[in-house]
Order: sequence, then structure tokens, then C-alpha cells
Amino acid sequence: MMGANHEDHHHAPDGRERALRLGIGGPVGSGKTALVAALCRVLGPSLSLGVVTNDIYTTEDADFLRRAGVLDEDRILAVETGCCPHTAIRDDIAANLDAVETLEHRFGPLDVVIVESGGDNLTATFSRGLVDRQVFVLDVSGGDKVPRKGGPGVTMADLLVINKTDLAPLVSADLGVMARDAAAVRGDRPVVFTSIRREPSVPEVAAWVSAQVREWAHVPAHLG
Repeated sequence: MMGANHEDHHHAPDGRERALRLGIGGPVGSGKTALVAALCRVLGPSLSLGVVTNDIYTTEDADFLRRAGVLDEDRILAVETGCCPHTAIRDDIAANLDAVETLEHRFGPLDVVIVESGGDNLTATFSRGLVDRQVFVLDVSGGDKVPRKGGPGVTMADLLVINKTDLAPLVSADLGVMARDAAAVRGDRPVVFTSIRREPSVPEVAAWVSAQVREWAHVPAHLG
């Protein structure tokens, strides 16, 4: 989608032309940054991307992505929240919104801006004033009981990713139970099981993100 002409620019539901904003949240260690890196590697050749990371007191996640070379360094911005991670993505989104808009101003038109939350708990959700789609990442090391605990992050995210499936035998986690319980609390919202370490191309997640971009690109601008 890079190099699209004016008629192909993406439109927000309110008619503004801008990128799809994708929030990725989840607990510490679940694999959020690894997922962001994987999506950048897979989608970067065909989409114009930007990334905003959140850490409380450091720029560690942004530094990891820059070292990994998944995007040009200038396309990765870090927000130091100085507070609980959910505050900066849900309650006081100004710093994140400024970072997103800076990327769009520098490199637009972009296709996607990924906003990665700092490590948070099951209650973490993004403000819809900041992102248009939300992904929540769990991993199996917490045990197969985690999906049935619910919480807004698990139940309301547009996509639930259950990562590190390769660890399931080591922690006696039953993936079938996790799938059943996730479906029970999420209804028809999609769930993807993955092991980024074993399958770094994350095909199902990448396909879902690509579908969201295509859908966003064809949202008609409101008249007036």
C-alpha cells in the first residue's frame, strides 16, 4: 500500500485520512514486543508502518526493536509513561497520541501504527480515542486457567493471542481448555494460538492484521 495515490488513502470513520492504529497489550513477558517485531518483519515489505512503545521508566522495548532492525529506527518512538501502563493507553492518552501523530506527520501516509502497551494485567484496554483495533496477548505459562478469569483485556480485545504454546507441556497447561474457556468469555471474537519462537512469521496474526488494514482502507469518508 505504500505509494498509494490520494484516492487510496485510508479514512477514519469520521472521514479523516490516517493510518489504522493497532493497540497490542498484555501482561509482562507474554510476548508483546516479540509479536510487534514479527509483524514488522512480515508486513513491513508491503505496508508502511510505525511503532510506538510504552515503558514506565525506560525505552527498553523500543531499543529492542531498533536493535532487531525490524524497521528504520526513526519509525519507532518510545513513550515513558512514568505511571501504570494502562493509564497512558486508556485514561491519559496524550503522550501516545502525540507520538502516533508525529509518526504520521513524518512518514505519512502510513498504513498501520502499532501502539504497544507496557506490561499490564487482565484489565488493560486501550482508549478508542487512541487505537482502532486491539490485540491482547497472553502466554500459557500462567496456566490454562487464565482465559476463564476474563477481564476486559481478554474479553473485549478484537483479537486474543495465546502465545508460547510450546511451553504448555512444561507447565501442564491444556490448550484445549484454554480454547474452550476463551470462546466462552469472548463469544465470536477471534482467538489465535501461537508460538512466536517456533513460528516467527506469525501467519494467523499477520493475516488478521492485513485483513483489518484492507477493511480500514475501504471505510468511506463521511460527507460533510
